[in-house]
Amino acid sequence: MLKRMTALSMSAVLMVGALAACGNNNNNAGNTASPTASGAASGAASDKPVTINMFTASPEYTDAFNAYIEEYKKVKPNVTINLEIMQADYNTVLKSRIASGNTPDVFQTTAGGDIDTFAEYSYDLTNEPLAAAMTDAVRANMTSTDGKVLGLPVKGNLFTLIYNKKLFADAGITEVPKTTAQLDDAIAKLEAKGITPFANAYKEWWTWKHVFQHFVDAAAEDAGTDAKTLVGQFIKGETTFADHPVLKDNFFNFVDTTVKHGTDKPLERDSNAEVSDFASGKAAIMTGKGAWDEEAIKKISPDIEIGIMGYPVSDKAEQSVIITGADQALRINKDSKNVAAVVEFFNWLYTSDYGKQWFSNVAKVIPPIKDAPLPDLDMPKQMDELLKTEKSGDLAVNYSLDTFHQKFGEIMQAYIGGSKKKDAAIKEIEQAWQQLGAS
Repeated sequence: MLKRMTALSMSAVLMVGALAACGNNNNNAGNTASPTASGAASGAASDKPVTINMFTASPEYTDAFNAYIEEYKKVKPNVTINLEIMQADYNTVLKSRIASGNTPDVFQTTAGGDIDTFAEYSYDLTNEPLAAAMTDAVRANMTSTDGKVLGLPVKGNLFTLIYNKKLFADAGITEVPKTTAQLDDAIAKLEAKGITPFANAYKEWWTWKHVFQHFVDAAAEDAGTDAKTLVGQFIKGETTFADHPVLKDNFFNFVDTTVKHGTDKPLERDSNAEVSDFASGKAAIMTGKGAWDEEAIKKISPDIEIGIMGYPVSDKAEQSVIITGADQALRINKDSKNVAAVVEFFNWLYTSDYGKQWFSNVAKVIPPIKDAPLPDLDMPKQMDELLKTEKSGDLAVNYSLDTFHQKFGEIMQAYIGGSKKKDAAIKEIEQAWQQLGAS
């Protein structure tokens, strides 16, 4: 997930210019053992000043990142962590720095397919305590095709439709819709009470991938396979939308429905506008979003009653499920001159008592590690209850690169804007999957 922020508040050192990144003369390219157990660890364990440069694309966690930076200063006073956060053009700038030999000590990518894309620059964390601390699902999201843990989860995540319980009750909706027919009925009931059903953020390219993955999961199930295999088939050109009615018809029908029965000017509504529309009661359901929005919603409307539900993707109720996992990863530059200090820092964060509560109480996200409490928020608690009786959907966004996802979002924006017909959009999506879907 990427979200735009207009202002950043930094308590640590925020570098807004070119990052004077780490060196690349370390001999850890073949690392199979932890540097904390090797000769390289002596630098991390000493009192010599160490500077770690972090380059991330998650401005929504600025304050939370700064909190653990400040706390770690108490543990390791000799370690200074410079935090640089960029939203626009992050991927372009990161690739430019890597190409010029100025790879940061720590950088951020998406998980899944991008784990392999940046493998040659990433330290192998397989045998580190932090890898053992990850939940099984999250660890899988951080693992390369050859079985190495090459990423650190920024957070666990939840992808779902978010609905206003009071507006549903006012409209006489007693059960959340799970099928397309039930969704149509809920829309009719909401509009009969003068309630706009959908708030969208279709100005944002990344919201499209969050919606689409629910339909990819259903298409894979209908095809008797899994999402990873199906996405691989699209990337190889071995299948088309025509082979999967859930993608060819249901997905586009859902998009058309959200536009027709949604807030005005969908291509002008960004993430913040969608949150505002939903929190202020202008719409009953948020599309394309997840657990990260709860705090922003409640800052606007503290007493709002939030509910979560799967996307009604077909006439099969069992295919309407929430999706969990980790879609964002931090990477440790394997050639950093400070690699031992960096690994030591993240081992501390992912295994210490402070770290376990940091995810829940400071960042207020779904912890990606075992034995950590859930944050005191509605959506994670409801997720926990739902997963006791229902399955989680597969995090299908992880099986394509964000180069594809961004192009996909642009195609869908053209579709709802009227400049591209459905058949043309489908053809371009299929082509983009083959050209941009994998490294």
